[in-house]
Amino acid sequence: MEQPTLNTERLILRPFCFADAKELQKLIGDRGISDTMHSVPHPYSVEMAEEWISLRQKMFDEGKSAQCFVTDKRNGFLIGGIGLTIFKEDENAELGYWIGIPYWYKGYCSESALAVIKYGLEELALNRICARHMTRNPRSGKVMQKIGMQHEGHLRQAWKKWTNSKTWKCTP
Repeated sequence: MEQPTLNTERLILRPFCFADAKELQKLIGDRGISDTMHSVPHPYSVEMAEEWISLRQKMFDEGKSAQCFVTDKRNGFLIGGIGLTIFKEDENAELGYWIGIPYWYKGYCSESALAVIKYGLEELALNRICARHMTRNPRSGKVMQKIGMQHEGHLRQAWKKWTNSKTWKCTP
């Protein structure tokens, strides 16, 4: 099965390719992006980008994810990434997204999120799509509100990033 290509008014959401690795590294490697993404390390190398891209088709073939690059329809420039982590047995998915800092505040995130949710519900026949964001990234929560998602709760301290954690041991 082929990964989807989705079109919106201003965007093309398309599969990843190795030619995108350098631009991916540049955009997602910005500390301002990786700061609010649990699974994105900083610094982020081109090799990391290539490895991540290399796994996309396999994950799609296994029914575990559907990921796309968000690109500008006019010039093809890479803007960000969006996708679904799929849990087939439960017929649900988690939506995840990021937009490169030069492209913030233009509505690209909500425009692409609506297209991916439609794809997930209609083409993948998912029953439910959820999303979550870090407390320090309230704008991501605003995107979720804008696209019609309903707030269900808080996962307090579910993620830990950029902290100097220490191991504590209880002694009697």
